[in-house]
Amino acid sequence: MNDTHEPFSHEQFQGEVEERWGKAAYSASDSWWRAMSPAERRAWMGEATTLGAAWTLAAHSGEDPAGQLAQELAAKHVAWLCSIPGTPAYDPAGDITGYVLGLADMYVADDRFAANYGGIEGAAFVRDALRAYLASSPILGRTTTALPEQQGEPS
Repeated sequence: MNDTHEPFSHEQFQGEVEERWGKAAYSASDSWWRAMSPAERRAWMGEATTLGAAWTLAAHSGEDPAGQLAQELAAKHVAWLCSIPGTPAYDPAGDITGYVLGLADMYVADDRFAANYGGIEGAAFVRDALRAYLASSPILGRTTTALPEQQGEPS
């Protein structure tokens, strides 16, 4: 994650966010970010940095992505994602499973994301842990899309 002492500029991602999730998603996130005080922004970025460091440590310590520690991190990660306005995770009617799976795949496919988890190996660990979490846990009692291995199976 970004060093919490450096200013974070979310505007650099506007085009990408609007292309992937639409203008309304960017607008909601932008409004949320701008409404926070500098201290609140630092706290939020600190939480993201702490989560990324915990993931990196777990990945490089040989933890099992389906194990207790990884699943606790996955629960924290999903809760963190649910705190971001404009995302499907924040929207009670949003497709949280599809959103989290998509992000998990992006963590591995995009070096910018992988860097937050210690590189591709760490990002793959996060992806695998999030997949295991989604496969075994109802998320906030919400209706979600089927995981790829569940598609075609009766609900």
